Amino acid sequence: MMKKLWPYTRGYRKWILLGVVCSASEAVFELLLPLVMADIVGVGIPAGDTAYILKRGALMVLMALVSMALGISAAFLSSRAGQGFGANLRQAQYNHIQEYSFRNIEKFSTASLVTRLTNDCSMLQMSLMMGMRLLVRAPVMLVSALVLAISISLKLSRVFLVAMPLLLVLILFVITKVSPLFTGLQERTDEVNLVVQENLAAIRVVKSFVREDYEEQKFKKRSDALRATAERAFGFVIINMPLMMLITYGTIIAVMWYGAPLVQAGELDVALLSTFFTYITQVLMSLMMVSMIMMMITRAIACGKRVVEVLEEQPDITDRGADFSLRVADGSVDFDHVSFKYSQGSEKWNLQDIDLHIPSGATVGIIGGTGSAKSTLVQLIPRLYEASQGTVRVGGRPVTAYSMEHLRDAVSMVLQKNTLFSGTIRENLLWGNENASEEEIQSACEAACAAEFIRRMPQGLETDLGQGGVNVSGGQKQRLCIARAILKKPKVLILDDSTSAVDTATDARIRAAFRTQLPDTTKIIIAQRIISVMDADLIVVMDDGRIADMGTHEELMKTSEIYRDVYQSQQEGVGANG
Repeated sequence: MMKKLWPYTRGYRKWILLGVVCSASEAVFELLLPLVMADIVGVGIPAGDTAYILKRGALMVLMALVSMALGISAAFLSSRAGQGFGANLRQAQYNHIQEYSFRNIEKFSTASLVTRLTNDCSMLQMSLMMGMRLLVRAPVMLVSALVLAISISLKLSRVFLVAMPLLLVLILFVITKVSPLFTGLQERTDEVNLVVQENLAAIRVVKSFVREDYEEQKFKKRSDALRATAERAFGFVIINMPLMMLITYGTIIAVMWYGAPLVQAGELDVALLSTFFTYITQVLMSLMMVSMIMMMITRAIACGKRVVEVLEEQPDITDRGADFSLRVADGSVDFDHVSFKYSQGSEKWNLQDIDLHIPSGATVGIIGGTGSAKSTLVQLIPRLYEASQGTVRVGGRPVTAYSMEHLRDAVSMVLQKNTLFSGTIRENLLWGNENASEEEIQSACEAACAAEFIRRMPQGLETDLGQGGVNVSGGQKQRLCIARAILKKPKVLILDDSTSAVDTATDARIRAAFRTQLPDTTKIIIAQRIISVMDADLIVVMDDGRIADMGTHEELMKTSEIYRDVYQSQQEGVGANG
């Protein structure tokens, strides 16, 4: 685990090294202080030598000040290294997630990815910060105090033969029990985050269906599960402390019991016995610190495994074998006996033997029932998914021949679920082309029939949309997304049911604008309404992942039973509404 996470300390390793040195040095100075005190008690006070006492006292003050300075330095350095490590780890995860295909993203829930980027990274950076202090300080103090205690009295040091094994057994027992609970704790955190994310994203749906009570109960169930897991995990941690204190104070009592006769017999000086007590406490406290840091490391390992899972997930769509100098020449799209399934182990194909050839500049309509794989088909064009069999070509070249940046820059897609980002209308439109001029923005808005409602906005293009575009209607959101796609000036424009929320008259105006403003762009329109694709150069009828029929509107009315049935049902619906 350390080997996999160590590269992300790059840029902060010198701070880690300096922090470790400062922590170790601080521990050494603290260990030397009792020896100076023993000199004052054992030599200076009995002799009544004030000068000696003051001299040794000044040395103690100096050592305390140096120890304090080292402690402050260690805290600063560990904090800087820990925060830097956490930032590197978060950035590495975020950057790697950007390389994921849809299939990779679907492997992790969004809530889990958020937890891994925040909670898990915070735990790892805290572990590094604490580890630089305690994991260095505790062993140094443990070994040094043990050596100094043995040098004072070998007989009394035998109490460690009982105390230390008891403490070690206790530490191993607690760590064994806590480790799986910490893994479960992070999983329960994922589940709580998932409920919160879903509720906030769909708050309008929750309120419109008056499901607040149901959502509260669902959250309570997940929150109680998190609480119960946390109680079990930290219950072991809490009970660990009093048991350790019992062993510590038992050891001190044993030293008193066996040390008093040694003092009476003159085999041990009182000052040295007092110093021995100090070292006993430091040895046992060091073991307790080791116990606490080991439990923290146990939790950090559980978090680290989850972070490493994200970092080691291999994107199944890459630029391997691509020609980075290659650009898309035109908007022709070809599916050469293409088949696809989401899971390689699945027996069912989502798309099967698709053979379709679209010339550059053509307008193609795709219709079909729910689940007929219309969206899946078009998502193969910009390589949001990879064809399982066959070849998809754009501009006469296989899509794998282009880098994903150049391919997706040439293919503009308005997905079924329209997404706007927090910020102004202008900022959202500039996603299509960050260097677009005012004239280009206005032209794109006119083509998408968005200019009219933008002019009615209080601040026009500078109107803030709020998170997710909450300040505009569904139809307005669709038109802004279309305008954003047009600004890319793509070779291929894909509308995945992207005019479903606009009226038929607006839909017709948008399609007319496509013909005049994007004559050389290939337009692929997925629609539920046949009226939206009637004037297309080619209409593809999908059924259960296959192409059932192809042709113009007139041809399909004569040859396609599926198309004819859909058309007639929609015409009857129009008549009934009228």
